[in-house]
Amino acid sequence: MWFKNLQLFRLPRHWSINVDELEAALAPQTFLPCTSQQPASQGWVAPAVDGALVFASHRQLLLKLRSEKKLLPASVINQVAREKAVEIAEQQGFRCGRKQMKEIKEQVTDELLPRAFSLQSDTSVWIDTVNGWLAIDAASSVRAEDAVKLLLKAVAKLPLATLRTQRSPVASMTDWLLSDEPPHGFTIDQDLELRSATHGNATVRYVRHSVEPDEVRRHIAAGKQCTRAALTWRDKVSFVLTESLAIKRVAALDVLKEGIDLTTAEDERFESDFLLMAGELAHMLDDLLAALGGEQAEMAA
Repeated sequence: MWFKNLQLFRLPRHWSINVDELEAALAPQTFLPCTSQQPASQGWVAPAVDGALVFASHRQLLLKLRSEKKLLPASVINQVAREKAVEIAEQQGFRCGRKQMKEIKEQVTDELLPRAFSLQSDTSVWIDTVNGWLAIDAASSVRAEDAVKLLLKAVAKLPLATLRTQRSPVASMTDWLLSDEPPHGFTIDQDLELRSATHGNATVRYVRHSVEPDEVRRHIAAGKQCTRAALTWRDKVSFVLTESLAIKRVAALDVLKEGIDLTTAEDERFESDFLLMAGELAHMLDDLLAALGGEQAEMAA
């Protein structure tokens, strides 16, 4: 099981928390499906087959947040409300006003919610208490913030901080392209985005396209900077680094998959896969921090 995305936060290195205490803290937030009149629900579920809300092994922790939302488009509510408003207007002899229309929409929503389809989605949270990482498998920062907010409600004194590096990803990626020298341990792949801070945010994208250094330098000389770059780390993991320090499209390459024993029991394979991911990504993040000049002083302390 590999995360596809990494929204990164910092914890103090070698910070620890009692697993039983964390389990107890999360228990009141256990996921419950939406009731008939509930538009959305959110809570923690077991990430592994053992049923516990916290999966723990070798000081690596895994959580899973489940979100459920009723699919009830505003267009459907508005259509039914308009039809109902016509009926009410005929009965009362005059058109429905703004306040009455609001009440009709609320009534229609209550009537339709029990019949609405529900959509569930899961968001995994990896906590590395050895190296001080909290990573959320979410493509958007909004979804990551939802998980963080719920976690902070459960663990009020969680010493979580924003990751800040000495050099910005944009400045670093742009320099790597200018010099045609990727940082140690990394290669630059065929997906890039170059964007201008002026001229209407003019953007050039390379998608599975060979990157010619001279061509890229001309774009940079014209005022563009690199805002996304596909990278491969030590021929083990490929990913896309973004301007906001989010890591997307994470994929384990064949060299890591070769050692996986598919004959082991499901629970044992889950643990070994998780530990493999945690170990490799922790090393990759260390190298990435070094490539970005290290952490800012307040974070590194």
